[in-house]
Amino acid sequence: MAPLESARRRPGHRTHRVAVLLIALVAGLGVLPGVAVAAPGNQINAADMTLLNGVRLAGLWEMPAGQMAAEKGVSPRVREIGAEIARQHGVLDQLVVNAANKLGTTLPTDPTSEQKGWLTEMQEANGNQFDQIFVTRLRVAHGKIFPVIGAVRASTRDATVRKLADEANKFVTDHMTMLESTGLVRWQQMPPAALPPAQSDSLIAAAKAGAPAPSVGVSTTIVWAVFLLALGVGGVSTWRILRRS
Repeated sequence: MAPLESARRRPGHRTHRVAVLLIALVAGLGVLPGVAVAAPGNQINAADMTLLNGVRLAGLWEMPAGQMAAEKGVSPRVREIGAEIARQHGVLDQLVVNAANKLGTTLPTDPTSEQKGWLTEMQEANGNQFDQIFVTRLRVAHGKIFPVIGAVRASTRDATVRKLADEANKFVTDHMTMLESTGLVRWQQMPPAALPPAQSDSLIAAAKAGAPAPSVGVSTTIVWAVFLLALGVGGVSTWRILRRS
C-alpha cells in the first residue's frame, strides 16, 4: 500500500500546482506581450554606417597627414593646404562623433592598416617626393569617399545621417579643390571614373537597399509564438488538474 499511497496526489498538492500555473500564466500575460511590442530604437542601415566609418577613418589619418605637410612640405602651397586640411578634419571629426553619439553607435578609434602605411610612407619621404605623395594619397582617398557621400545622401532615411552627408560633402569638395590647386595631381594615374550600378525601381529592391544593419535580437513573432505555446500548455495542464480534482 505504501507505493500506492506515495503515488497518489493529495488535494492540497493539486491546489498548490493550480495556483503556481495560474501565477505563471498571469506573469506571462504581463511580461511577454510587453517585450514583443517594445518600440525599437534608432536603426541605421549598412550604407549609413559606411559613411560614418568612412568619415571617421578619413579624419584619423588625414589630420596627422595634414600636420606633416604643414611641417615638411617643400611647396608653400602644400604647407598651407596641409594645415587647413588638418584643421577642417578636426571640425568634421567632431561632427561625425556627435552624429554617432546621437545615433547610439560606435566608431573606429584607429586608422586602418593601409592608412597607417600611407602615414609611414609620408614620414619616410622628404622634399618634393613628400609633396607628391601627400597630394596623391589624399586626392585618391577623397575621390573614393566622395561618391559614397552622394549615394548615402540620396537614399538614407535618417535625418542625422543626411545632415552629416551634407557637411562631409562640403569638406571633401573643398579638399579636392585645394589639392588640385597644387598642380601635383597626376590625372593619368587616378582611378577611372565609375558609375554606380543601375538602381531597380521595384519595391523589393528598395526595401533591401534600406534594410537596417544586422543586429542581435529576438523576433517579435518568435516571442509571441513561444508565449502562445506556453499559454496553451499551461491551460491544458490546469484543466487536467482541475478535472482530476
